[in-house]
Amino acid sequence: MRCLAWLACATITAECGAQGSRLINQDEYADRLRGMWLGECIANWTGIRAEGARTQPPFLTDADWGTNPPGTRGRLEFVLDQDPWRADDDTDIEYVYLHLIDAGPSNLLSADRIRSGWIAHINRFIWVSNRTARTLMDRNLTPPGTGMAVANPNWLMIDAQLTTEFFGALAPGMPGEALALADLPISTTAGGHAAMASRFFVVLYALASQAPADLSPRDRNLWLVGRARAFLPEGSKPADIVDFVVGDYLANPDRDDWERTRDLVYARYQRDAAAHGFVYRAWYESSVNFATAVMAFLYGEGDFARTVRIGTLSGWDADNPTATMGGLLGLMNGEAWVRSAFPKATLSSKYWVSVTRDGLPDRTPGEDGEDRFDLMAQRMLPMVERTIVGAGGLGDPTGRRWLLPPAVVAPPSVTDRAWADWVASATRRVRAMGGTATALSSVVGTPWGCQCTGDPAVIANGLETRWDGTEPSESDRWQHSTRTGTRTPGLVVQLSVNYDRAVRVSRVRFIEGDHWADPDGGGWFQWLIPEVRVGGTWLGLPTGTTASEPLDPLRPFQVIEWTMPAAVAEVTGVRVSGAVGGAWGYATCLELDALDDRPEWRVSFDLNGDGAIDVEDQHRWHAAPVDLNGDGVTGPADMRYLESAVRWREIDDMTWPWRR
Repeated sequence: MRCLAWLACATITAECGAQGSRLINQDEYADRLRGMWLGECIANWTGIRAEGARTQPPFLTDADWGTNPPGTRGRLEFVLDQDPWRADDDTDIEYVYLHLIDAGPSNLLSADRIRSGWIAHINRFIWVSNRTARTLMDRNLTPPGTGMAVANPNWLMIDAQLTTEFFGALAPGMPGEALALADLPISTTAGGHAAMASRFFVVLYALASQAPADLSPRDRNLWLVGRARAFLPEGSKPADIVDFVVGDYLANPDRDDWERTRDLVYARYQRDAAAHGFVYRAWYESSVNFATAVMAFLYGEGDFARTVRIGTLSGWDADNPTATMGGLLGLMNGEAWVRSAFPKATLSSKYWVSVTRDGLPDRTPGEDGEDRFDLMAQRMLPMVERTIVGAGGLGDPTGRRWLLPPAVVAPPSVTDRAWADWVASATRRVRAMGGTATALSSVVGTPWGCQCTGDPAVIANGLETRWDGTEPSESDRWQHSTRTGTRTPGLVVQLSVNYDRAVRVSRVRFIEGDHWADPDGGGWFQWLIPEVRVGGTWLGLPTGTTASEPLDPLRPFQVIEWTMPAAVAEVTGVRVSGAVGGAWGYATCLELDALDDRPEWRVSFDLNGDGAIDVEDQHRWHAAPVDLNGDGVTGPADMRYLESAVRWREIDDMTWPWRR
């Protein structure tokens, strides 16, 4: 009931205010980007004074502000005097991603670019899942392997929530594009519900420019949280957290009493977690810190100083949620707005990244630090334009403006690549229909330790594809191994998953497990052949099938996906066969699955599909009106929006004497 009540409230709020303009001034957006970096730095260094100081009662309260309670790192007050701002893991990993994108041809970072970038630049001042992922990279792992449950025991910690919001800023008004950009960076350190919470923040940042200007700050925040909440599946832990926090905020008669909600968060997700079906893992976990971020954002009601103060006093890993919300408010409102919160302070625009990160260029020689927020924002503008134009929007270098592509009016699952893959999973689909998916191995393994099992059922448990956001069982963190008590180097092994009913398949996905060195050498295939079963017959994949990456015996936890040129219907099984490697000779596997096509979710101004944006599309709209701007209403605003696209360069293309 709490969920339905607050979502209904969010719907009413959305109807009262139109979505923000999909025409963006580039100079105005640069100001937002500067505000994001500045807001994040202020909030980070203010919050860090309370980091880890309170992880259970007695918690900090408003009365502690301006004092130096035991366990804190100095007086609890706004940190405004750093010049330059020191890098910290709340900003410097995103800064590295900015550098990697700036140095490359695409906003979409590949797994190898992420790994090489981390090795080159991220070696100090990293902890928990970030540290584990960095160590795994020295073993040649790449994302998403570095964030998988078996490989990284810290996969449900907070790390990805403080290192990836940045990607939302590269895709204003386009949450689907933002999630695609953030997918591998998030899976570098997170999986399960921790990855889902991270994606929620990415969506918040992507929609920051679209929050309706005619709403009050309080209702704008509710609008944003409501839109991002739609990307969380019902029954997931992050959805429960958002609904719980928003529900108590709306029910609270005292809008200053954020401490009530914080205490209830502690009771539900820490003290009594097991009674509610949850697990509390550590003070730096994803969940409690996800809750305090949403709480601070809502109770702050659009006031930067109030939001940062609440986040700092909230408890647990206080600096990280606070930094995320400080950056979000800066992105929503701009640099001048952030500065106005502290009119008596002289706030630096300089950034000192070499204090924590290695091998990055000095972009401000002769100045303290190596960069400035204005330079960082200017480097981001071409990236934003790449995203907009690549998604079907329009850029205008003369007028320094962008017209965002039409909004996708569809269930968020259509635009979320990870969610779409979970929906497309044959293992999930068959079981959702009441059927069975049975895993088989040609070798009955008898491994010991190393989170290995000879039971092939784990390759069809769906954990690595699962996107329901529920608490995983620790017993799910196992990999299948064909290791026996006998050395069998070069033995050909078959792994299969068989379905009791036919499904449509366009891709086969194999997720490998770990490798071990000699003398117990093994864990990999030397070569691998995928097949599907149609009509009771096993068939090789058709000509034209492409593999996402080659099999590499030196790289454990590979994710290899074979995409067929056309989908195959009536598939009742999928299998892989190959010779095992290593001195002992055995293979490991985390998951074997068959997937259907990902849905095409982009919307174009080219409504009639003739390859041009012109008056014919306006005629088509009149014949079949559609909601192009995503405000939930089909009407004149959509027609004006389409007309802007049709006439986008008309004035600039005119020449004297017709140009006025």
